[in-house]
Amino acid sequence: MAPKFGTSGLRGLVTELTPDLVADYTRAFLAACPVGTGLWVARDLRDSSLHLAEAVMDAAQGEGVPVTDCGAVPTPALAMAAMAAGASAIMVTGSHIPADRNGLKFYVPHGEIDKADEAAILAALGRPAAGETAARRFSGTVGGEWAARYRGAFGPALEGMKVGVWAHSAVSRDLLEITLEALGARVAVFGPSDSFVPVDTEAVSMAVRAEFATWAKGLDAIVSTDGDGDRPLVADGAGQIIPGDVLGQITAALVGAETVVTTVSANTGVDLSGRFARVARTRIGSPYVIAAMADLGGKVVGYEPNGGFLLGFDALDGALPSLMTRDSLLPIVATLIEGKRAGSLAARVAEEPARFTVTDRLENIPTQASKALIARLEGAQTLAAFLAPVGVPDAVDLTDGLRVTLQGGGVVHLRPSGNAPEFRVYAEAGSLAAATGLMGQVFSLVQAELA
Repeated sequence: MAPKFGTSGLRGLVTELTPDLVADYTRAFLAACPVGTGLWVARDLRDSSLHLAEAVMDAAQGEGVPVTDCGAVPTPALAMAAMAAGASAIMVTGSHIPADRNGLKFYVPHGEIDKADEAAILAALGRPAAGETAARRFSGTVGGEWAARYRGAFGPALEGMKVGVWAHSAVSRDLLEITLEALGARVAVFGPSDSFVPVDTEAVSMAVRAEFATWAKGLDAIVSTDGDGDRPLVADGAGQIIPGDVLGQITAALVGAETVVTTVSANTGVDLSGRFARVARTRIGSPYVIAAMADLGGKVVGYEPNGGFLLGFDALDGALPSLMTRDSLLPIVATLIEGKRAGSLAARVAEEPARFTVTDRLENIPTQASKALIARLEGAQTLAAFLAPVGVPDAVDLTDGLRVTLQGGGVVHLRPSGNAPEFRVYAEAGSLAAATGLMGQVFSLVQAELA
């Protein structure tokens, strides 16, 4: 996986993320984008992240930019602190991809970079080092400030709940435990790991699901995040994982959103709920969601099927300030609060329209092969023949990949990953069993084409 720059920043194999390459991207970012009061830097718990963070900080200091080292903290905590300081930021993380890979996420003083920033960074690559010097300081308060945001907004809202935390190697694990306990929950911690565990909140393995079912006995919920803490993972009292877009629907309602921005891959429950004045859909990737949120304004929120939630206004009468970056804590806390109100998380999910999405992915699929399959299936006759075993196409959406609504209401969405050599498959239907069955059939069809 050669280093690639896209909607989640720079990603690549650790062996190819050399100090020179990391320094080049750091210099390009600082030259092409607003810096503000300096550069704040944090990292996840991968073995490679410490030395990559050092390369970032050394390069920034060499450009005369003062650096704040935040240590190992979640991405939304870093973004929140940097924005409050009027600073830019770089998070060293590969998010959910395996430990042999890593990456950089970039933030300007007002939030995540957009598509124009991406183009500007790429155009600025190859700059010589300035040879200057600047100060470096350490901040140990960034994670605690992130957790305090939710204690201040919600108080003892989780009193009486018993919640499990799947710790694995998430950089958010300690803060998640601290936050839930501060909100009144009793917390049990499961599965901490000293080795990095790649957790994709959109494609949780059957082995993890089986562990959740075991751990959930006697609990109201199990929660976790991906490696860098910007995507939530929530399971109900039976260990059944709640999809990220359903978490988004529930959270949007709790905070009083009027406008919801989500991706074309999110399930249609948000449209069917009738709770929101407007639902807008974008291509997949937080830069697209953020751009649409900025255009629409007002009481707007955004989310993706991975669960990452963006709050575009000061909610709860100002007790919860806006945070325009993907966050995991808000959808976790909001869903637990709503589950408590409804009597259980399963009962709260049942209040949403009956639309269920199941996702999976084929790994190590060359991007060219993925794109070639999508291009071939765009032909109506080819698509009809390909999907004949599962249904008849009724409508096609090419916003991002190939999303097909079938006669009878099922939905199939096929797309190459934008940040890894993977092919994503989504299936939506009116019941979990139907969505699971549709996924199995479609996944086999795709596997036959690409494996």
